[in-house]
Amino acid sequence: MMDKELLAMLVCPLCQGKLKYDRERGELKCHFDGLAFPIRDDIPVMLEEEARVMDVDEKLGKTPGAPKHE
Repeated sequence: MMDKELLAMLVCPLCQGKLKYDRERGELKCHFDGLAFPIRDDIPVMLEEEARVMDVDEKLGKTPGAPKHE
C-alpha cells in the first residue's frame, strides 16, 4: 500500500501535474498526459518508457460500463 505522504509529493515527470492513485491496478495515473505509471514492490516507477498509455475513455475518467451522455 502506498504511503499517503509519498503520494502527495509525487507528480507526473512530464507535466508536473497531479497523479491519481489507482489502488486496484497498482498505478499512478496522469490524466493530462494519458499515462499510467506502474507501482512495483510499493515503488512507483516514474519513467515515461515504463508507463502504460491509457485509452481515451480511461484518460477522460470514464469507467467501463458507465452510461454515456449524448
